[in-house]
Amino acid sequence: MSAPLAVSLGEVKAYLRIDGADEDALLAGLVRSAAALCEAFTGQVLIAEARSETVAAGGQWRRLAATPVRSFEGAFVGEDAAAFDSLTDASGDGWVRVSGSTAARVVVEAGLAEDWNGVPEPLRQGIVRLAAHLYANRDAAGDAGPPAAVAALWRPWRRMRLA
Repeated sequence: MSAPLAVSLGEVKAYLRIDGADEDALLAGLVRSAAALCEAFTGQVLIAEARSETVAAGGQWRRLAATPVRSFEGAFVGEDAAAFDSLTDASGDGWVRVSGSTAARVVVEAGLAEDWNGVPEPLRQGIVRLAAHLYANRDAAGDAGPPAAVAALWRPWRRMRLA
């Protein structure tokens, strides 16, 4: 089963003024691509889903890449449960400390919204506009980033970290 779309196909079709269903598969793929680019740009998971990351052992707190974290599902070494401590800070970052001497796979539920209806409107509009841009320019050479109007919609949601 494929992941739910971050915006409805109907929204994109209305924006592009497309009535028929001939291009639905193409548009769905463009919406998925636009949503993935939105997640990469903002540094946040849009729709809640399970994500797993391998975390080194050693007792040090480590920040998870998936954000915002909604819940911690567990930590595992192979199929066995591993001992771990976890917390979520005010910005939604998940932090984990794995006990023992072996790295563990930590599973969390991360995402801004439960479904596409809960995705903040500026992010949704940016996804619609980017999907439309990708549709209109599908034969053109690739750009370095999203169009300026899309970046302007997404920029307030962008999370950047110092390395």
